[in-house]
Amino acid sequence: MLRQKVYTFAALKSNAMGLFSNSYFALFLIILVGFIIGRIKIKGISLDVSAVIFVALVFGHFGIIIPKDFQYLGLVLFIFTIGIQAGPGFFGSFKKNGRELALLASLLIFTSSLITYGVYHFMGIDKSLCIGLLTGSLTSTPGLAAAIDTTGSPLASIGYGIGYPFGVIGVILFVSLLPRFLRVNIKDAEAQYKKEMSAGYPEIMRKNFVVENENVVGKTIGGLRIRFMTKAVVSRVMHGDTAITPSPDTILQKGDVIKAVGPEDALSRVQLLIGPETTTEIPLSTHYDVRSFLVTNKEIVNKTLGQLNILNTYNATITRIRRSGINISPSPSSKLQFGDKIIVACHKESMEQVARIFGDDDRRLSDTDFFPIATGIILGILVGKLSVNFGSFSFSLGLTGGILLTALILGRTGKTGPIMWTMTGAANQLLRQFGLLFFLAAVGTGAGSSLVETFQQYGVELFVYGIIITLLPMIVTSIVARYVLKMNILTLLGTLTGSMTSTPGLAAIDGMTDTDAPSVAYATVYPIAMVLLIVFVQILSLI
Repeated sequence: MLRQKVYTFAALKSNAMGLFSNSYFALFLIILVGFIIGRIKIKGISLDVSAVIFVALVFGHFGIIIPKDFQYLGLVLFIFTIGIQAGPGFFGSFKKNGRELALLASLLIFTSSLITYGVYHFMGIDKSLCIGLLTGSLTSTPGLAAAIDTTGSPLASIGYGIGYPFGVIGVILFVSLLPRFLRVNIKDAEAQYKKEMSAGYPEIMRKNFVVENENVVGKTIGGLRIRFMTKAVVSRVMHGDTAITPSPDTILQKGDVIKAVGPEDALSRVQLLIGPETTTEIPLSTHYDVRSFLVTNKEIVNKTLGQLNILNTYNATITRIRRSGINISPSPSSKLQFGDKIIVACHKESMEQVARIFGDDDRRLSDTDFFPIATGIILGILVGKLSVNFGSFSFSLGLTGGILLTALILGRTGKTGPIMWTMTGAANQLLRQFGLLFFLAAVGTGAGSSLVETFQQYGVELFVYGIIITLLPMIVTSIVARYVLKMNILTLLGTLTGSMTSTPGLAAIDGMTDTDAPSVAYATVYPIAMVLLIVFVQILSLI
């Protein structure tokens, strides 16, 4: 009986070990446990999706390792979707506050390098070990490659191994807890960010005006060039008791009432041109209608309203464009993007033809075309392999940098011929979550496998130096960003993770907000930080 129990226990143990040796089982078990722990809140704080990496560290310590292929697959999907989402806003952000973000990234890298030099110079630690410690503390694989190349010493890899585990964990903890330390409400920060983003798109208003200016009486709307002169759209005209949707040939008569749509300053110009504002309402003719359409026809994406010419063709007036929650006053030069919501006023008989032009098929918003995704990733991998040589120094973007840069450009381009590079929000979020879960699980088990051994071998001293190199530069950068530059906390979090080249850090803050502020900042500073770190590695090796 005892022998049978021993055999049964051994069989169960063997089966359990067999399950854990199955990469797929271990991967999804880590994700499952991570999600359960991530939803636990203590005094309002939860780890959310970043809990996956802490679970993975424990699994890695006990010898359960997720293959690197899952890590790279997750990294590729996560970075590509980040770039595609951030692309439209990245270049505008770089023009707007690129100097500030570049300054903060430079400050963080310089501070990290200065601390590293201090450890080498004053503490007597081997230089190659210190350089490796720097790249590990900033979780930079391209930096490690440069360190190995310049030092030619295996100690660089050992230093990287010491600094990397806390480099991953420390950034996640820091950015997760920073809003609480600074006593910043994320919802307030979101509202501030959205207000800043919409500053370039003033609120769209509607007002009615009476035609009293003798200079416009008897002239056509097209001849007066009202849209060009005022930047407002005339959506309706009432002559006597008859209300119509105007065309360029519509003649204004004294006493007519017009409805104009546009920003407040544009409507002020309409008043100067046409006549005083009135509270008289213009009823909608039974022959006319106002409807909203979704831009789902790929043929018109990136085309301007002037190119569509629906005003002359169908006597249809576009009164506003709604994009990413922002109302935009339309003009002939306005370019359409996939998923835009267009408000149109026109004759009922023409409405169906206008609908076909825009597409207006909400089912297409949920479709995901994998051809542009695969093509974009392949292009990114090829770009990452390109190498630029400066004498004995060579530089390449690597896998992450190549895919990120390519995705940013493709996201900004939107469409090339028949290929749509952009994705719907739901598709982007699904692929991003899928990618980052794989990435966190694989990175965590890899770091966990050597965490205890490294600590035992090299003691507390080097581990503490790695903690200082990780945390102190982020503290200095946060102080400058918040109290000198008055930066929005969401942009700051993205700047920190990008400057630390920490994809897990970005993953940790990805669930904090519905805005793209962290992603845009991350994408802005990541290439700068990566290049600067490689340069400082070269400098430290020569000192």
